[in-house]
Amino acid sequence: MSKNNSRTQQTKAVVTGAGSGIGRAFALELARRGGEVICADIDGDRAKETVALIDRLPAGRAHPVVCDVAQTSEIDDLATFAEDTFGGPTTLLINNAGVGIGGKPVGEIGVDDWQWALGINLWGMVYGSERFLPQLRLAGRAGLINVASTAAFSAAPTMAAYNVGKAGVLALSETIAAESAGTELAVTVLCPTFVKTNVAVDGRITDQATKLAETVMRYTGLSADRVAKGTLDAHDRGQLYVVPQLDAKAIWALKRHLPRTYTAGLGLMNRLLPF
Repeated sequence: MSKNNSRTQQTKAVVTGAGSGIGRAFALELARRGGEVICADIDGDRAKETVALIDRLPAGRAHPVVCDVAQTSEIDDLATFAEDTFGGPTTLLINNAGVGIGGKPVGEIGVDDWQWALGINLWGMVYGSERFLPQLRLAGRAGLINVASTAAFSAAPTMAAYNVGKAGVLALSETIAAESAGTELAVTVLCPTFVKTNVAVDGRITDQATKLAETVMRYTGLSADRVAKGTLDAHDRGQLYVVPQLDAKAIWALKRHLPRTYTAGLGLMNRLLPF
């Protein structure tokens, strides 16, 4: 695809959760592609660190912004800042900010943790989409990338609050894609399994679940840089679903074609889990 037809070259982009992990990788890769990137994160120091890394690159520009995506007022401020900074509409939004939560079955999670997790992982995506889609549509040729997870369809035990949020992100993305069919707005939803980030450390995950996640991530996780680059390339090709790992593809296929076998396997896994 030529650069003239690319949505990820020389773009005016907003990336949430850009202070670390996949969000930082997206911001860096967009800057390498000549883009101007607003790096939004709830942690201002992390956002500034990402901008400092971009400043060392031969291409791209970046601006740090403190933003809690669970707060509508802060999303409103982010959208206004983006339009003012770019001197026009945003052309690419990457809804990435998210938190990990897991290790407890439904009935033991607690309403506070449900509200915290869904406020960021689901409502943050909803707020971002509601506020930025008018800008993206006004821009004409534009893009939206939502970061979900294989959890959106895997239904792993003791991960309900995370699963529900990511399932909502998947449905949100599919709906916006249908509403945008025939227009110049492209939509992509990323559904990875383990990526080497700090999501397990920063989230609300039980100690035993954290140790398990970190072990699996260490040996099977893809690098955030690889995931970000592959997702941007897929977005340029107009790809709706990005399921980057073989295990994610296997889960998708098994659940679709052998749902009873899949569910029975989850039940067995739940009985064998150390928590």
